[in-house]
Amino acid sequence: MIPSYTLIMMSTTTHSALPRRPQEHDDDVPKLRVAVALTALTGIGLIVGIALSFTDLPAWTVAASYLLAFLAGGVPAGRDALTALVRERKLDIDLLMVLAALAAAAVGEARDGAILLFLFSLAETLEDYAMGRTKRAVSSLMALRPDTAWLRDGDGVREVGIEGLEPGDIVLVRPGERIPVDGEVVAGRSAVDQAAITGESIPVDKEVGDDVFAATVNANGALDIRVTKRAQDSTLARMIDLVTEAQAQRSPSQRFSDWFGQRYTVVVLVGSAIALGIFFLIGLAPQDAFYKAATLLVVASPCAIVISVPAAILSALAAAARGGVLFKGGAALEDFGQTDVIALDKTGTLTEGRPKVTDIVVFSGDRNALLRLAASVESRSEHPIAQSIVTAAKEEGLEPSPSQDTQAVPGHGIVATLNNQTVWAGNRKLARERGVTLSAEVDETLKRFEHDGKTTVLVGTDQIIGVIAVADTVRMSSSRALDSLRTSGTRRIVMLTGDHRAAAEHVGRQLGIAPADIYADLLPEDKVRIVKELRDSARVAFVGDGVNDAAALASADVGVAMGSAGSDVAIEAADVALLSDDLSRLDAAHQLSRRASHIVKQNLFFATGAMVVLVLFTLFGDLPLPLGVVGHEGGTLIVVANGMRLLRSGETKQEAKPKPAPVPVTS
Repeated sequence: MIPSYTLIMMSTTTHSALPRRPQEHDDDVPKLRVAVALTALTGIGLIVGIALSFTDLPAWTVAASYLLAFLAGGVPAGRDALTALVRERKLDIDLLMVLAALAAAAVGEARDGAILLFLFSLAETLEDYAMGRTKRAVSSLMALRPDTAWLRDGDGVREVGIEGLEPGDIVLVRPGERIPVDGEVVAGRSAVDQAAITGESIPVDKEVGDDVFAATVNANGALDIRVTKRAQDSTLARMIDLVTEAQAQRSPSQRFSDWFGQRYTVVVLVGSAIALGIFFLIGLAPQDAFYKAATLLVVASPCAIVISVPAAILSALAAAARGGVLFKGGAALEDFGQTDVIALDKTGTLTEGRPKVTDIVVFSGDRNALLRLAASVESRSEHPIAQSIVTAAKEEGLEPSPSQDTQAVPGHGIVATLNNQTVWAGNRKLARERGVTLSAEVDETLKRFEHDGKTTVLVGTDQIIGVIAVADTVRMSSSRALDSLRTSGTRRIVMLTGDHRAAAEHVGRQLGIAPADIYADLLPEDKVRIVKELRDSARVAFVGDGVNDAAALASADVGVAMGSAGSDVAIEAADVALLSDDLSRLDAAHQLSRRASHIVKQNLFFATGAMVVLVLFTLFGDLPLPLGVVGHEGGTLIVVANGMRLLRSGETKQEAKPKPAPVPVTS
């Protein structure tokens, strides 16, 4: 009766052509228009037939009106029923409705048969519209893709189709325009509205070096963007594929619902035939017996039960996608709601994954001089810690001085000449190698930073000038997200990291994770082993962001990829993907999964209860067929409406809250 498609399957394959954008003549649109027209004709035939029955016009006019209703409402359903019977060898609910209408007409109640067909046709049309709306909530992203871009080349700026853009091309995006491709800003500064891709409600400031995504909106400044992905490989194209490729996937509940609906239809047909025989045996007149059997066919049909699951699952998937969370179908949605242990990678998941200067301690001279000196020594190094020091100096307006004779000392640090003086920056080993003794004050400072899990860089000449502490920083959303997960019923939160124990415990203290729930010094295979051990006693979701997390993502009951807008490996291994690095979306998706499960249960309880009541009234009472029709189709529409409550915008979105300052932790 209802197509049980589900949404959101991640794909990282290379695409040979751009996904087709939705047009006015897409298949779903004319089909819905035909359904609306046939429903209207059914209603017209019914209303005209009822009206003519109160006049003195010939009886054939009334019969002709009801015939119109039967043809418009019954032929499409009958055709679908026969197709399912012949091609797939299965009996479906459409067949029950057509047989019930024909049975009503056979006993002289053509009006009741027309009422049944009209309400059945109306219910199907409304359900198709509702499910189409759920589908369009995600697939409308296709319409966001610009068709052209402004290409900068030797001839200036010219408009070209985005299909012709290649990595390395430079495109100009003016204020107010949609960004046509995934790329990197090479000139300009602006705020970009990324809500369509990541779900972020506040525009994100972009400057040189920042990544941008196709279909996002440039707000207030011109940007030159270097193309990093072809149009068919962009994040937007990947999201479109999620809709296309997940159509055939069904959640366990949906598979059971389909299985139940097909077999129960056979039970209803056989049961109605048996009931008809019993009605004859107990002395009912043939017309009354057929009428009662037709009513039983209607009220015993499992329409509401069959639609209970997809109505909720599809709505939840669409709501999650709008909030920047993509599921690989209904199974992932259901499984995520049942997890009670969440394990998270540290670096790049709970933390930013980028080292930053957090502390500067001066033993000789002043702070700015120390930072400029360190940046000058480190300026030619590509090491992340060196680059963090250079970045910190530039952010404070301190331009590094030119250095000569720069020499990296692997595992120790770096040595350079500045103004005819040898300056070095590195660890304790380099200090010993340079013949510099650490004072008690310096040693105590180093131990204090190291206890907090920070990486220390000693800066000196023939003596220690100062110490710079470098650390990763906790994501601003991490603490709030973990608190929300605990509040919403997550039994245990575990951290898995390859960092050393002191660093991991420092992060744990910031986020309220107990030492017993912190696993440190792990290789990728260790993460897999621990995830499997956790699964022995609980359902586990693992959250990670990179290549080294792929195996653990695949081993968990549910794998969640962080920041999937740029992480192809994580996408491929995960069941769920967050399109931004905002961990608060993890809790929002978890709560949405649980709400979807609750609504599925509500729908099934209501649909089953209503059907039982109607069947009992039919068997042991005198339930009129029109009332049975209203009860049956009304129950179907109620469960659809209840499931679609999850479609409301904001189901997975968080209120914007003041962001706390980054908490320094280890890298």
